[in-house]
Amino acid sequence: MAGISLSRFLATVNIFVEPSEKDNVIASLSKLENLDEIYEVAGEYDIVSMVSTSCLEEFREILQKKIMKIKGIKSTITTIILAPHKGPKCSKKVDRLPQ
Repeated sequence: MAGISLSRFLATVNIFVEPSEKDNVIASLSKLENLDEIYEVAGEYDIVSMVSTSCLEEFREILQKKIMKIKGIKSTITTIILAPHKGPKCSKKVDRLPQ
């Protein structure tokens, strides 16, 4: 199988929100350029987002100075994506194994 690499730094940011502010938080997140995907979810978190940046330093800047500054966000849990195996964020396709 060929190696797959990321073309950008990717992380999911799982967000806990004040219930009365959820619509405002979603609207504010939607305006941020580096948030490729935003999902309202049921479960432990209120919102799950996919953040794409050029590097870790840019990600930290966006998280601290943009996402965490949005009124109504209580806290976040970040997961850094190390290596994709399947999905739209893969920079090249996986070679098929011989049959």
